[in-house]
Amino acid sequence: MMIALLVRADIGGIVLALRVAGWRLLWLVPYRAVFFLLYALGWDALLRPYNRSRQVGLPYLFWATSVREAVDRLLPVASIGGGVVGVRMLRWRNLGTVPASVSVILEILLTLAALYGFIAVGLVLLFGRDGSSENYHRLLWAFLCTLPVPAVTLLLLRYGSVFSWAHRLLRPLVGERVLAEGAGALEDALRAAMARRTNLFVSGTLQWLAMMSAAFEVWLVMRLSGHPVGVDEALILESLMQAARHLAFFVPGGLGVQEAGLLLAGHAIGISAELALAVSMAKRLREVLCGLPPLASWQWMEIRRLRRDAGRQ
Repeated sequence: MMIALLVRADIGGIVLALRVAGWRLLWLVPYRAVFFLLYALGWDALLRPYNRSRQVGLPYLFWATSVREAVDRLLPVASIGGGVVGVRMLRWRNLGTVPASVSVILEILLTLAALYGFIAVGLVLLFGRDGSSENYHRLLWAFLCTLPVPAVTLLLLRYGSVFSWAHRLLRPLVGERVLAEGAGALEDALRAAMARRTNLFVSGTLQWLAMMSAAFEVWLVMRLSGHPVGVDEALILESLMQAARHLAFFVPGGLGVQEAGLLLAGHAIGISAELALAVSMAKRLREVLCGLPPLASWQWMEIRRLRRDAGRQ
């Protein structure tokens, strides 16, 4: 899909837009620290009941957040590998498996809820510009039809026995009683964590603000490329792009999906395909530059731990 979109577009126009922006696009790399910091603060709010001795500090969560995003963005892990790595990294700081898992599960659920709130902002802004078009009605129906997904998931985790049910389903293959006990402990801890509404609200709000902050990347790329847009247009482009990437979470790196989302949003607000694809290319450059150092540091830590464990044996 990505190749097809690039072939159909004017490659020269995309290159020209990026050339006009030039080296100033590298400002996207340090700016991403705002996104990581807001997410790390939200994660810290979820961990607070289990982290009273502060064995997991904010700088460590900042690093873990950057590693999680790098794993999800750059590796073919269906956008869930980062969560698994996050639990592992919390275990390195002697946090229990159940509290670590609960924090990551809730963080993922809150990300989904914040995403729908962010998409709603984009749709409201788009309604003021293109509310009567057929494309807008399609986007609105897609949003409304998928809206029950986070609500149903939250209710199942809050009042159901999802993990125990999964274990009973897999018992013929697994057959280990310890997993049933672990599933029960995880469900109890998850219900207790969901009752801490203040922590959930703070974390969800910070994640929503992090998503809003990412719209500045679109605004900056467009301005540096010589085609400035307003805050409204930047929020519309970012929100619909994020919607496309999260709905197609199983596509490695969102290849093609991100580009299609930006093209659709750009068409709705009168931005050419070449400019929309230039924004996507700039974002992908930022993903690589922001993602490779955390991935390398994580692998270095894994190698150190393997060597240390081998030395003990």
